[in-house]
Amino acid sequence: MSTAPIPIIVRTELPERIQAAYTTRFVDEAVQRNRADFHLLSGAGLHPRSGDVVVARVTKVGNHKRIETPTSRKAILFEGALVMVAYGNRYAADQFLAYVPESLEATSLVAAGGLAGDVVAAHTRVSAPTEIEPLGLLATRTGVVNLADYAPHVNTPVTTPVKRNERPEVIGVLGTSMNSGKSTVMANLINGLAKSGRTVTAGKITGTGAGNDPMIYHDAGAVRVLDFTDFGYPTTFLLNMEAILSLTINLVQQLTEADTDVVVVEIADGIFQEETAKLLRDPIFHSTIDQVLFAATDALGARSGISELKSVGLQVAAASGVLTSSPLATREANDVLAKYETPVFGTFDLSQPEVAESLLLRK
Repeated sequence: MSTAPIPIIVRTELPERIQAAYTTRFVDEAVQRNRADFHLLSGAGLHPRSGDVVVARVTKVGNHKRIETPTSRKAILFEGALVMVAYGNRYAADQFLAYVPESLEATSLVAAGGLAGDVVAAHTRVSAPTEIEPLGLLATRTGVVNLADYAPHVNTPVTTPVKRNERPEVIGVLGTSMNSGKSTVMANLINGLAKSGRTVTAGKITGTGAGNDPMIYHDAGAVRVLDFTDFGYPTTFLLNMEAILSLTINLVQQLTEADTDVVVVEIADGIFQEETAKLLRDPIFHSTIDQVLFAATDALGARSGISELKSVGLQVAAASGVLTSSPLATREANDVLAKYETPVFGTFDLSQPEVAESLLLRK
């Protein structure tokens, strides 16, 4: 009787020069502390999971010509360079749809923050992805290293949000899609609230791991910033709803300190993205988010989005975003949103203390 061959797992030493990516920053800190604790595992018997850390060689530079370092510097990629990234699924309507591969075969860099995955669809305006060849999964004597092993926070399963009267006001920032102006809107709101004397903390609940948004929130005046990568997730695409809801509660709790006046959180992508659409309809989310600031690219998107948000019972504070770059689009939005009693504020007007303060429910 024939038997299946036993998969051969090969162990090799960690190469000397590796450029760690932003998503792997906490793992990189551990590697720098004691490099001897780590090695690489390769072989046909290995099947990566989302969050598993891989060291790979850049074989062809494509769409992503730079990789974001742990300090959020954009390092230029050269063919032959070794990078440390994490496997993950990616949903980016303006870039790639990608999934964690089933093996350590050649794959792609699908996000500059450090995400590896197999591309199955791409926007027509983006070039082919940067190609990488995995050398092996990062491992210790206890097994393959996953981002969650070294994350500073644990996404403990929880289903009961903190009561409204026991936490600060929480404002969610959503948008019609990628590049609708969410992060800029959020940063200006943070800045306006901080200027008014409010103590503001900020976070990003969903999305793809990258340092740009957290850095902007910090620069705008948030005294503390966290996102899903601080809980060990390289991305939240295809994460089950129980985990996303727990993350929503845990992130807000971590951002709530004794002197916190307002917590502002961003939800990535558009409101029809699968995880976001489910999140917006969940009572746990409604109990955690007091109101929403909505970013849109045009008046039609603003009306459609705000209608959708109100239909699921969310309170919308105002509309803003890319559309306010155009005086005509802003006028159109004001006209069509009058029936919803939703004001439209210019993105950069939100940095004015009186404008930011006017949006708060708890004056």
